[in-house]
Amino acid sequence: MKIIDAHAHIGYIGGWADVGITGEELIAQMDRFEIEKTVLCNEDNDVTLEMMEKYPGRIVGAVYVNPLNPATVDSMEHYFEKGFRTVKLNPLRHAYCADTEALDPILDKAEKAGTTVCIHSGHPPYSLPWQIGLLAERHPNVKIMMIHMGHGHGVYIDAALKMARRYPNIWLEMSGMPMPSKIREAYETVGKNRIMFGTDTPFHDPSVELQKVLVSGVDEEGIRRILYDNAADFFGLRG
Repeated sequence: MKIIDAHAHIGYIGGWADVGITGEELIAQMDRFEIEKTVLCNEDNDVTLEMMEKYPGRIVGAVYVNPLNPATVDSMEHYFEKGFRTVKLNPLRHAYCADTEALDPILDKAEKAGTTVCIHSGHPPYSLPWQIGLLAERHPNVKIMMIHMGHGHGVYIDAALKMARRYPNIWLEMSGMPMPSKIREAYETVGKNRIMFGTDTPFHDPSVELQKVLVSGVDEEGIRRILYDNAADFFGLRG
């Protein structure tokens, strides 16, 4: 069974999280769980670039951009030229609201480059699904992946599904979201092509995230789409 991990990190994340994984450990984990490709982000985009160059075909680069740090916005084209396939935004980590107009230049650049945007969701006051819905509404031509599809709060998970049903440019990623039934609901009511697998390594173990998909109640075609096909299409990894 082919697998793409749509969302992972390397490095050490301190403070409350106190988790970490090295690049070599990530590749070993991918081999252990038969993960073909991982979409990787690191706040130092050159770390991600080094991984892409060291493990060609295994690592898909996500440009980590902070709208409050203009240098990261200015560098987007450089990393697109290096083969990065998407943009990573984390309103929670950088303390801005997901519907802020400061994100508009970033999404405009993503649209011009023909790339996608991945944005953390599920934590007030910065990254609520309704805010991401407003962002998607302003940028209808940009494919936006809502990381965690609302995360651990049932009301936010419900809102993620509602926003994705309302805005056809929102895709959902399910790492850290605890309810397997909501994976099936997304598959059946948002779209068979708009829900995908991720681990959020090193915050979550792939065995747990995989099990949620396998017990969600989707059929064999759905498992294949969620674990591989949908991410391959979203990130442009075919061929």
